[in-house]
Amino acid sequence: MTKIDIGIDAKDREHIADGLKKLLADSYTLYLQTHYFHWNVTGPMFRELHLMFEEQYTELAEAVDDIAERIRTLDVFAPGTYKAFATLASIEEVVEVPAAEKMVEILTKGHEQVVKTCRDVLKVAQEGDDESTVALVSDRMRVHEKTAWMLRATSRQ
Repeated sequence: MTKIDIGIDAKDREHIADGLKKLLADSYTLYLQTHYFHWNVTGPMFRELHLMFEEQYTELAEAVDDIAERIRTLDVFAPGTYKAFATLASIEEVVEVPAAEKMVEILTKGHEQVVKTCRDVLKVAQEGDDESTVALVSDRMRVHEKTAWMLRATSRQ
């Protein structure tokens, strides 16, 4: 393999990738929760939530690929197992099938947690002068802030 020379030293690339691994794990966990809730939501808001959750998990599916590919661009292997994600994620798995209102609350908190994870990664990427990761993480943060807002607005009926 050719030595990587993208203007970010190996130590910084590793440190940034470690943060991105946590972002990947949080994003993938949120993807699974959102898909799980999409399948199992019931009640008077079924159609609205079913469609909203589908939009959200579809967006997250693309996001996890972008994050994993950024990790690989930094020449670090991306995690990809449930075990690895469970170790890295700060979002807890939901086992039960909650009521629709609780689903919205859980997903809101999940998106807010991903925003916090983004903020942590953003600091590390800025310190490492990694503008590509800064751009990716800033975009992710904006998506999750907006989604959390939409979920909060949905629950205030």
